[in-house]
Amino acid sequence: MSSSSARERGNGRSWGAGNASALPSANISTSLRPDLRVVAKKIPAGATALDLGCGDGALLEYLRVAKGVTGRGIEKGEAGVLACVRRGLSVRQGNLQEGLADYPDKSFDVVILSQTLQYLNDPTMILDEMLRVGRLAVVSFPNLGYWRCRLHLLVRGRIPPAPDYPQEWYETPRRQQFTAVDFLDACRTQGIAVRQAIYLSGEREVRWAPNLLARTAIFALAR
Repeated sequence: MSSSSARERGNGRSWGAGNASALPSANISTSLRPDLRVVAKKIPAGATALDLGCGDGALLEYLRVAKGVTGRGIEKGEAGVLACVRRGLSVRQGNLQEGLADYPDKSFDVVILSQTLQYLNDPTMILDEMLRVGRLAVVSFPNLGYWRCRLHLLVRGRIPPAPDYPQEWYETPRRQQFTAVDFLDACRTQGIAVRQAIYLSGEREVRWAPNLLARTAIFALAR
């Protein structure tokens, strides 16, 4: 395997119960996004989890009901917080840049950050805090290295929207542009170990040339 391919793939060791080589199917709620289905499949039953930017709480609710996970969330948007409360979830409203300071070291088995990293002003600080608070950090984000994004920039000369997230560059919240390989480089620079990398194109897992063919990247991280 070439060095560039190795960088794209990350480390292949498993990071929880379940089969890492296949997407979860009928036993996972189909209402969850594909990346959240992978995360849900891999979190062990009975674990403790903190979901950062938890949105409407769909993942936390599934983990509680189906796997007996004790979960908490942090969400900035009022609508998301209200949705979580209606689901009976333990969620606090707050900014992720400040919201983890109150949690002791290793107070959760898993800390989750799904489709949120690209909107943060200080992503490495958040990753450090996730790995302080949790024994494992799980991150998912749209991969701007996807071939359609590259073609969009080449042909149109314009910054492409993130795969599956048709947001203009000037709309709030502002997002950072980065690829799966950029993220792996950042992890290496920051001394963060990649336990496993899973790449998706819609529902399908991508195994070959993932930085080119994957629309979404999911990483399990540790120190």
